[in-house]
Amino acid sequence: MFSSYDELNHGLVSARREFDAILLASHESSSMNTLKSYAAAGALALATLAPGAASAAGVEILNEGFGNVAGLTGWTLVNNSSPAGSSWFQGNADVFGSQSGAADSYAAASFLGAANGQGVVDNWLITPVLTLTGLTNFSFYTAHEAVPGFSDFLEVRWAPGSSGGTTAFGTLLATFGGVGSPYPTDWTAWSSNLNLQGEGRFAFRYVGYADSLNYVGLDTVRVVTAVPEPSLYAMLALGLGALTVMRRRQANRAAN
Repeated sequence: MFSSYDELNHGLVSARREFDAILLASHESSSMNTLKSYAAAGALALATLAPGAASAAGVEILNEGFGNVAGLTGWTLVNNSSPAGSSWFQGNADVFGSQSGAADSYAAASFLGAANGQGVVDNWLITPVLTLTGLTNFSFYTAHEAVPGFSDFLEVRWAPGSSGGTTAFGTLLATFGGVGSPYPTDWTAWSSNLNLQGEGRFAFRYVGYADSLNYVGLDTVRVVTAVPEPSLYAMLALGLGALTVMRRRQANRAAN
């Protein structure tokens, strides 16, 4: 099995070159009907080279609506605030309702991430370890409670691999809030297509001075990663089988 599209395409190109070589060597054969039959079969291996044949089907590997933040499976909550207060918690429907599902079905973070709302908030919500196979769509919804004089700030980050603390999240994907970039007051979708291979994690970091923050919500976190169509491998296997038959026929003819 191929582990990536690059390996798959390399295998297809190699198959095509070999197929062309066999056709050239077989050109002087007196049995053109047989040759045409082999050519038709061998063409199955090359059909995947047609435009659009290497398209991928998306497989959803994460869809979290935060119906129970305290019971999240595989997720990690890390509060690096100083002094530490509350971690991410169940959404409060009295502040605002969820993007989808029950009114409180979202994850929330607030200025109380620092004890008594004093100090620096540095509150992390980290996805389970995900296995990604190429083109990956990562999406979620976020919103905040707008209160004059306060400015929420959220970072969205990525870390390859399955180990390491919050320092492993060196790749910044997006930010919400901050100077010159108002945080959305209504649920707003964010989505990005990323080319990622192997294991990794996404993280949401609510950060800032507690006396400048207020309250944010996060909902419907979804990850869809690409895998080659099963038919791609089936066609390749059939075509390569045909090439094997053609090799044997050529060897037998040479021996005679």
